[in-house]
Amino acid sequence: MKKTVIRYGTYGAICISVLFLLSWTLLSEFPLATQEVLGYAAMIVSLGFVFFGIKHFRDHENDGKVSFKKALTIGVLISLITALVFGVLDIFYTEVLNPEFMDSYYEQTAKKMEETLSAEEFKVKLTELEAQKEMFGNPLFSFLLMAMTVFVIGFIISLISSLILQRK
Repeated sequence: MKKTVIRYGTYGAICISVLFLLSWTLLSEFPLATQEVLGYAAMIVSLGFVFFGIKHFRDHENDGKVSFKKALTIGVLISLITALVFGVLDIFYTEVLNPEFMDSYYEQTAKKMEETLSAEEFKVKLTELEAQKEMFGNPLFSFLLMAMTVFVIGFIISLISSLILQRK
């Protein structure tokens, strides 16, 4: 089980890193909303290795059988590796590769809010946005949030994969 988790967790981590770096270099001119959708798609694609890891364990290491609990454990551990690598990559991106990302992101978000909200709503939302900007300025908070985002999606994929692949 350990080899499968490490192998498929590494595959997921490499995949999410490559897709992240490709989107950074090739898609940086796209609107933020489009980049966000593509980011979530990259997470889902990378976490597809959860399914393949559980299937590999069942078919090649466990005589064609795997319980729901064992499959879920494998999926969660693969997701955890992918999530931790993505959290580190996100911090590397915002602190080293593109340190002005947060300012740019919040500036664009504030501009869009100003265009779509009334003056009173804008004032309230801008205050909330400034509080969020301060929280995201903390690399530990940013790491935890980004890693948890990937992990939660991975947990959902692990649940679905475990239900599909379990065999007694």
